[in-house]
Amino acid sequence: MATQDKQASSWLDAAIMWVAVAIVVASIVGYYYFTWYSDLVRVLGMIVGVGVAVLVAVQSQFGRIAWGYVQGSRTEVRRVVWPTRKETVQTTAMVVLVVLILAVFIWALDILLGWSVSLLTGRL
Repeated sequence: MATQDKQASSWLDAAIMWVAVAIVVASIVGYYYFTWYSDLVRVLGMIVGVGVAVLVAVQSQFGRIAWGYVQGSRTEVRRVVWPTRKETVQTTAMVVLVVLILAVFIWALDILLGWSVSLLTGRL
């Protein structure tokens, strides 16, 4: 009996996901079909279509698992200790400085190797 329930729920979940995909496809087709409306109306229609598709998809088992993952991710982002503005500026300045130093080093190495190859081939 449990196997039948599992098979029925998996079939229903698949059907729900296909309905959600069909809604997204319909909103995309509608965007390109209704060209006589302004872009704003068409984009709003697509946003509404995707929103409805997400609401439909969340009704499936996979959608509930994905939504739980999103909620867990939001919780983890809230726990992150973000750097202060001063730390961000200092880190960015250090990265720019190291990039400039490496750029000058690679440029000097290129000049040196170019000169040495020219000297070895007799083009100097």
